[in-house]
Amino acid sequence: MNASGRTVLFVLGVMLASLSAAMFAPAIADLNDDAQAAHAFFGAGGLGLALGGIMTLMGRGSTKDLSARGAILLTGGAWIVLSVAAAIPLKLSGLDISWTDALFEATSGLTTTGATVLTGLQDMPAGILLWRSILQWIGGVGIIVTAMAIWPLLGIGGMQLFRLESSDKSEKALPRAGQIAGAVGGIYLVLTFLCFLAYLGADMTPFEAINHAMTTVATGGFSTHDGSIGAFVDGGADLVALVFMVLAGLPFVLFLRAAQGRPDLLVFDPQARAFLIVALTASILLTLWLVVHDPHDPAHLPAWRIAAVNGVSVLTGTGYASADFWLWGGGAAGIFFVLMFIGGCAGSTTCSVKIFRYQIAASAMNAYIAQYARPNAVKPIRYRNQTVPDETVRSVLGFFFLFFLTFGISASLLSLIGLDPVTAVSGAATTLANVGPGLGEIIGPAGSFQDLPATAKWVMTANMIIGRLEIMVIFVMLAPRFWRG
Repeated sequence: MNASGRTVLFVLGVMLASLSAAMFAPAIADLNDDAQAAHAFFGAGGLGLALGGIMTLMGRGSTKDLSARGAILLTGGAWIVLSVAAAIPLKLSGLDISWTDALFEATSGLTTTGATVLTGLQDMPAGILLWRSILQWIGGVGIIVTAMAIWPLLGIGGMQLFRLESSDKSEKALPRAGQIAGAVGGIYLVLTFLCFLAYLGADMTPFEAINHAMTTVATGGFSTHDGSIGAFVDGGADLVALVFMVLAGLPFVLFLRAAQGRPDLLVFDPQARAFLIVALTASILLTLWLVVHDPHDPAHLPAWRIAAVNGVSVLTGTGYASADFWLWGGGAAGIFFVLMFIGGCAGSTTCSVKIFRYQIAASAMNAYIAQYARPNAVKPIRYRNQTVPDETVRSVLGFFFLFFLTFGISASLLSLIGLDPVTAVSGAATTLANVGPGLGEIIGPAGSFQDLPATAKWVMTANMIIGRLEIMVIFVMLAPRFWRG
C-alpha cells in the first residue's frame, strides 16, 4: 500500500473511532430507560473503536501525503463506512426496523437529509433521539471541512473558486486550510451553543433544545417529535429555527471574516446576498399565496411566519415543517419543488445545487449570448469581480448535467418500482438535494418514508450519499480509469 493509501486508511480509522466513541453518549442516556438500546450503543461503540484502532495502526507510518485519488477515496469511503457503522446500533436497539431502514435512517442523519422512517418519535428512548441528532451534527461540520479543505483542491463542481491556497491573499481568512477548518469548527460550536440557548428561551426542555440546536445548525431537520418544529411553535421555536437556518445557510468563512472586522461581507458577498434575496423572495411569494388561498392552519399563525419558516427550511435543506405545506395547493407545491434545487451557499452546511453555481451558469449564459450577438467581442465570465477560468465553468456546467441526469434516472427508477408520480419525482429530488420531506401524502411534511418499498429506500439512500458528495465524487469513483490509475 502506498503512502496515500495508508493515509486514507489512517484517516478512515480515526473517523470510525471518533464516531464510535460518540455512541457512548446515547448509551449513557438510555441506561435507565432502555437497557437494550444502551447495550446496542455500548456494543457497537466498542466494536467500532476496535476496528477504527486497527485501521489507524495499519495506516500509521504514512507521510500523511494525500493524492487526488486518495482524497476522492477518502471522501467517498468515509460517508459510506460511517453510514454503515451508524446504522448498527439503530438496528440492534429494539426499534423493530430492518437493516434497510436502519441504513436509510443513519445515512439520512449523516448526510443531513432529514428523511426518516421512524414514527412516534416523542415516545422513543432518549438515546435514539440523541444519536440521530449527533449524526446530523457530525455530518454538518464534516461537510463544511470537506468542502473547504478538499473539494476546492479537486475542483469538484466548480469549488475551485473557493480554493484556500489561492494566491489572492484577500480571499484567505487564515493562511492554512488546517487553521481554516479549526476556526470554522469553533464557529460551528458557537452557533450550536447560541441556538441551544435560544431554544431554551423558546420554552423547549434542555433535551429538546440540544437536539434541535444540533439539527438546526447542521440544516439536518431531525426532530424529537413527529410534528417537527411545528410541535414547538407556542414558545416561538419556529422563529429561532428560522434565524439559525438562515445563518447556517451562509458561508461559515464569512463569520470568521466578520470576527476579523469585515461583517459587511455577510450581506455584500455576492453569494450571501443572492442567498438572502432568494430566501426573502420565496417567503414573500409563499406569504402572498397563503393570504390569497387561506389554507386552514390549526395553530393560527401569521401567514408570513408559516411561509418564511417552511420556505427557508426547504431552501436550506433543513427539512423542518411547521405546517403540512402539501395541503397549500399546486402553486405553493411548485415553489417548494423549485426551492429543493437551489440550496444555500458553498461552505455552509446546506445542500443541493448551491447559489454560486447558478451565478456562474448565469454569467456563462450571458457571455455566450453576447458572443453570438457580437462574435468579435470578448466578454469574460466573471464572479466576485474576477474572471472565472474555463475549467471552472466546465466543472460547474458538468455538475448541472450530472445532477439533473441523476435526478432523472432516480425518479424513473422510483416510478418503475411502483411509486406514484408525485412521490417518485419529489422523493428523487428531496433525497438527492438532501432536503428531507418530499411532496404528497406519503413522504410529504406530514408523512414519513416508512411505508416505501425496500428497493425505493435503497435508491433514495444512494441518492443521499451522491448528493452530499456533490455528485462528482461518486461518478469519478465509478469510472474504470480511476481504478486503473
